[in-house]
Amino acid sequence: MDNIIIMTHPLIKHKISLLRDKNTGTNEFRKLVEEIAMLEGYEALADLPTEDVEIDTPIETCITPMIQGRKLAIVPILRAGLGMVPGVLSLCPTAKVGHIGMYRDETTHEPVPYYCKLPSPIEERTIIVLDPMLATGGSACDAIDQIKKKGGKNIKFMCIIAAPEGLKKLHESHPDVQIIIGNLDRELNSTAYICPGLGDAGDRIFGTK
Repeated sequence: MDNIIIMTHPLIKHKISLLRDKNTGTNEFRKLVEEIAMLEGYEALADLPTEDVEIDTPIETCITPMIQGRKLAIVPILRAGLGMVPGVLSLCPTAKVGHIGMYRDETTHEPVPYYCKLPSPIEERTIIVLDPMLATGGSACDAIDQIKKKGGKNIKFMCIIAAPEGLKKLHESHPDVQIIIGNLDRELNSTAYICPGLGDAGDRIFGTK
């Protein structure tokens, strides 16, 4: 499908395998999420515009490219998306960070939004929405709906693992959004968890149950 990138780099696959292990502790899990986000972010930011600037090197003056402007916004979906923020910020420390809060209703499995705060002016920025898991696709679609309602246009979605059901829903609902995925897993189970998955990313990042 157009506008979808599924990562194939061995380092990403290796780190995702470590994430899946139920014996991986909170500290290591958190570090792995940051590292994977940084590696995926490298791909997600490949189309950032550049401009030629004049630089004085120790040898001579040269014309060399730098990223054009400071127009990047990172928007994690709370709370699990917070775990990916440091990895992307390590690539672009000047990026602005917004937040979208929602939780999953345990009965309907549908997202329930409760918070949205975005950098301004959002319409001028490249926006990367972060969530480790793309399961049903409900949270991702709702978050992107909120961003678009506030004027966001150039939007990317980045996750670590995705279910085919969630990928299909997100791509069909927002075909203009580029989707970057660490690994495409097999399916959702009857309780809408990704299989084989890695459990609840938020609980494993923050050490809660």
